[in-house]
Amino acid sequence: MDVRELRNCFGHFATGVTVVTWKKEDQFHGITVNSFTSVSLDPPLLLVSIDKRAKACSMLEDHPFTVNILAGDQESIAWQFAGRPQEGLTIDWEETDHGPKIKGALATFECRPWQGYEGGDHILYIGEVTDYTYDEGTPLMFYKGQFLKDKSEEEKVNQ
Repeated sequence: MDVRELRNCFGHFATGVTVVTWKKEDQFHGITVNSFTSVSLDPPLLLVSIDKRAKACSMLEDHPFTVNILAGDQESIAWQFAGRPQEGLTIDWEETDHGPKIKGALATFECRPWQGYEGGDHILYIGEVTDYTYDEGTPLMFYKGQFLKDKSEEEKVNQ
Protein backbone atom coordinates (compact mmCIF):
# COMPACT_ATOMS: atom_id res chain seq x y z
CA MET A 1 0.00 0.00 0.00
CA ASP A 2 1.30 3.47 -0.87
CA VAL A 3 1.47 5.22 2.54
CA ARG A 4 1.59 8.72 1.01
CA GLU A 5 -1.57 8.07 -1.01
CA LEU A 6 -3.29 6.59 2.05
CA ARG A 7 -2.39 9.75 3.96
CA ASN A 8 -3.79 11.86 1.11
CA CYS A 9 -7.03 9.88 1.27
CA PHE A 10 -7.30 10.39 5.05
CA GLY A 11 -6.68 14.09 4.42
CA HIS A 12 -10.05 14.35 2.67
CA PHE A 13 -11.69 14.19 6.10
CA ALA A 14 -11.86 17.74 7.46
CA THR A 15 -10.97 17.96 11.14
CA GLY A 16 -10.79 20.50 13.86
CA VAL A 17 -7.38 21.29 15.32
CA THR A 18 -6.41 20.74 18.94
CA VAL A 19 -3.36 21.31 21.05
CA VAL A 20 -2.92 18.79 23.84
CA THR A 21 -1.13 20.44 26.78
CA TRP A 22 0.33 19.22 30.06
CA LYS A 23 2.70 20.33 32.80
CA LYS A 24 5.87 18.44 33.60
CA GLU A 25 8.70 19.61 35.87
CA ASP A 26 7.10 23.08 36.19
CA GLN A 27 7.09 23.60 32.41
CA PHE A 28 4.13 23.71 30.05
CA HIS A 29 4.27 21.40 27.03
CA GLY A 30 1.99 20.78 24.09
CA ILE A 31 1.52 19.05 20.76
CA THR A 32 -0.81 19.87 17.87
CA VAL A 33 -3.23 16.99 17.27
CA ASN A 34 -6.11 16.55 14.84
CA SER A 35 -6.78 12.92 15.81
CA PHE A 36 -9.23 13.65 18.63
CA THR A 37 -12.68 12.26 19.36
CA SER A 38 -15.21 11.77 22.10
CA VAL A 39 -15.42 8.19 23.35
CA SER A 40 -18.06 8.05 26.08
CA LEU A 41 -20.42 10.28 28.06
CA ASP A 42 -20.71 7.91 31.02
CA PRO A 43 -17.97 7.90 32.11
CA PRO A 44 -16.88 11.03 30.23
CA LEU A 45 -13.95 9.90 28.05
CA LEU A 46 -12.09 11.27 25.04
CA LEU A 47 -9.25 10.00 22.86
CA VAL A 48 -6.19 11.59 21.28
CA SER A 49 -3.81 9.73 18.99
CA ILE A 50 -0.09 10.59 19.19
CA ASP A 51 2.70 9.32 16.91
CA LYS A 52 5.11 7.11 18.86
CA ARG A 53 8.06 9.02 17.36
CA ALA A 54 6.89 12.31 18.87
CA LYS A 55 8.77 13.37 22.00
CA ALA A 56 5.38 14.29 23.45
CA CYS A 57 4.22 10.68 23.29
CA SER A 58 6.40 9.48 26.15
CA MET A 59 6.04 12.76 28.07
CA LEU A 60 2.26 12.48 28.08
CA GLU A 61 2.14 8.94 29.47
CA ASP A 62 0.35 8.87 32.84
CA HIS A 63 0.09 12.69 33.02
CA PRO A 64 -3.06 14.76 33.34
CA PHE A 65 -3.64 16.78 30.17
CA THR A 66 -5.91 19.33 28.54
CA VAL A 67 -7.30 19.20 25.02
CA ASN A 68 -7.62 22.74 23.62
CA ILE A 69 -9.84 23.04 20.54
CA LEU A 70 -8.36 25.96 18.65
CA ALA A 71 -10.36 28.89 17.34
CA GLY A 72 -10.09 30.06 13.74
CA ASP A 73 -7.66 32.84 14.64
CA GLN A 74 -5.18 30.53 16.44
CA GLU A 75 -3.32 29.06 13.45
CA SER A 76 0.03 30.37 14.76
CA ILE A 77 -0.52 28.40 17.98
CA ALA A 78 -1.17 25.25 15.95
CA TRP A 79 2.11 25.75 14.06
CA GLN A 80 4.01 26.49 17.28
CA PHE A 81 3.04 23.15 18.80
CA ALA A 82 3.50 21.31 15.51
CA GLY A 83 7.22 22.03 15.75
CA ARG A 84 7.36 25.23 13.71
CA PRO A 85 8.23 27.99 16.18
CA GLN A 86 6.39 31.26 15.51
CA GLU A 87 8.63 34.25 16.08
CA GLY A 88 7.17 36.71 18.55
CA LEU A 89 4.27 34.45 19.54
CA THR A 90 3.22 34.65 23.18
CA ILE A 91 0.95 31.91 24.52
CA ASP A 92 -1.56 33.09 27.13
CA TRP A 93 -1.92 30.23 29.61
CA GLU A 94 -4.37 29.45 32.36
CA GLU A 95 -3.09 26.93 34.89
CA THR A 96 -5.57 24.35 36.21
CA ASP A 97 -5.42 21.28 38.46
CA HIS A 98 -5.08 19.05 35.39
CA GLY A 99 -2.59 21.05 33.38
CA PRO A 100 -2.41 24.26 31.42
CA LYS A 101 -5.15 25.60 29.15
CA ILE A 102 -4.60 27.92 26.21
CA LYS A 103 -6.60 31.12 26.66
CA GLY A 104 -8.83 31.94 23.73
CA ALA A 105 -9.37 28.29 22.75
CA LEU A 106 -12.85 27.56 21.45
CA ALA A 107 -13.25 24.70 23.95
CA THR A 108 -11.12 22.87 26.50
CA PHE A 109 -11.31 19.47 28.17
CA GLU A 110 -9.28 18.85 31.31
CA CYS A 111 -8.47 15.15 31.70
CA ARG A 112 -6.86 12.68 34.01
CA PRO A 113 -5.21 9.66 32.36
CA TRP A 114 -7.57 6.72 31.84
CA GLN A 115 -5.75 4.29 29.56
CA GLY A 116 -3.21 4.13 26.74
CA TYR A 117 -3.37 1.64 23.88
CA GLU A 118 -0.97 0.63 21.14
CA GLY A 119 -2.40 1.62 17.77
CA GLY A 120 0.18 0.73 15.13
CA ASP A 121 2.64 3.63 14.92
CA HIS A 122 0.57 5.69 17.39
CA ILE A 123 -0.46 5.52 21.03
CA LEU A 124 -4.15 6.09 21.68
CA TYR A 125 -4.47 8.04 24.93
CA ILE A 126 -7.86 8.00 26.57
CA GLY A 127 -8.52 10.67 29.15
CA GLU A 128 -11.34 11.00 31.67
CA VAL A 129 -12.84 14.47 31.38
CA THR A 130 -12.88 16.19 34.78
CA ASP A 131 -13.84 19.68 33.60
CA TYR A 132 -14.59 21.51 30.35
CA THR A 133 -15.30 24.97 28.95
CA TYR A 134 -16.54 26.27 25.62
CA ASP A 135 -17.35 29.50 23.81
CA GLU A 136 -19.10 30.40 20.59
CA GLY A 137 -16.91 31.02 17.57
CA THR A 138 -15.37 29.55 14.46
CA PRO A 139 -13.00 26.58 14.83
CA LEU A 140 -9.63 26.21 13.15
CA MET A 141 -10.05 23.51 10.49
CA PHE A 142 -7.56 21.24 8.69
CA TYR A 143 -8.26 19.72 5.28
CA LYS A 144 -6.02 18.07 2.67
CA GLY A 145 -2.83 19.06 4.45
CA GLN A 146 -3.63 22.71 5.10
CA PHE A 147 -5.52 24.99 7.43
CA LEU A 148 -8.80 26.30 6.07
CA LYS A 149 -9.19 30.03 6.25
CA ASP A 150 -12.36 31.52 7.71
CA LYS A 151 -13.93 33.35 4.74
CA SER A 152 -15.53 35.94 6.99
CA GLU A 153 -12.07 36.86 8.36
CA GLU A 154 -10.66 37.12 4.80
CA GLU A 155 -13.57 39.37 3.82
CA LYS A 156 -12.83 41.71 6.76
CA VAL A 157 -9.17 41.99 5.68
CA ASN A 158 -10.13 42.73 2.05
CA GLN A 159 -12.59 45.51 2.94
